[in-house]
Amino acid sequence: MSFDPFDLKSALPIINEDSEFFPLMSSEDEEEMNNEAVPDVLPILPLRNTVLFPGVVMPITVGRDKSIKLIREANKKDRMIGVVSQQDVNVEDPNFEQLNKIGTTALIIKMLKMPDGNTTVILQGKKRFVLKEQVQSEPYIKASIDPFKEIKPKEDKEFKALVSSVKDMSMSIIQLSPNIPSEAGIAIRNIESTSFLINFISSNMNADMVVKQKMLETADLRERAKMVLEHLTTEIQMLELKNQIQNRVRTDLDKQQRDYFLNQQLKTIQEELGGNTPDLEIENLRERGMKKKWNKEVGDHFGKELEKMARMNPAAADYSVQINYLELLLDLPWNEFTKDNFDLKRAQKNIR
Repeated sequence: MSFDPFDLKSALPIINEDSEFFPLMSSEDEEEMNNEAVPDVLPILPLRNTVLFPGVVMPITVGRDKSIKLIREANKKDRMIGVVSQQDVNVEDPNFEQLNKIGTTALIIKMLKMPDGNTTVILQGKKRFVLKEQVQSEPYIKASIDPFKEIKPKEDKEFKALVSSVKDMSMSIIQLSPNIPSEAGIAIRNIESTSFLINFISSNMNADMVVKQKMLETADLRERAKMVLEHLTTEIQMLELKNQIQNRVRTDLDKQQRDYFLNQQLKTIQEELGGNTPDLEIENLRERGMKKKWNKEVGDHFGKELEKMARMNPAAADYSVQINYLELLLDLPWNEFTKDNFDLKRAQKNIR
């Protein structure tokens, strides 16, 4: 899940001044929202990177000239628009055929002029609808719409357990994700409406726009809850694995830092006592190796073993073993020969 703090701390209090962080949509509020009359024709705002769900409050940055004109004109009238995600996010100016056919009616809550010059509009989703026909294309799209027929599930034990699992898993993800504000957990715990809970989590979960659009188009709330639970399960598994890896890396790093600190202390103590520090030992071995008459293969092997020793902890048991091995290599008479005297008479004389 990827809750935006702007949603929770800035946009949402506008809807409900009695709530500190967010609007608490009760079942009565949802019923009232569903009974609101919706015009047969609406100006259509295409969304490039997100999907708006019923009941959810969302800030949208409006950049297209058509969209800015649409928002300004609608804000002066009944403030009701239709919001539809576009099929291809790479299309700069989508036409009617390039829009998804299921969208959400939205109420313009507030328009904000941002410091960077962009316009941000705060919308609250209302009801799903089906795009029917295009009425106009300029200066922005207007279209006729049909109601979206939703299937309300039976409130049996299985469905209640499903919704409870969705809520519990969402809370676990919030606890595992340091970037998600604590207000998100407060919101989820206090949502009374089951359908709004599913919509709220669907809107904020970490899923692709195609997945969210599929959830929006799913009429059966039970099936939509199963889809949400499936994606939350995958997300929490990824978060747990990520946290395990980070903790493992942090533990290894802490051990390396501790070893480095102790080695530096050991080096200082050895210098104070006048003994050889590991660096001095390595340098002495290297200088002795440079004087040896060994061939390139042996010299390369000695260099690798010396570098291996440089990376070892001087306090480790293997450190002394490595020193003894290098000392042995240095003590062997590589390519050094004695001049032998093969005089048998002299040898016999020396024996007598």
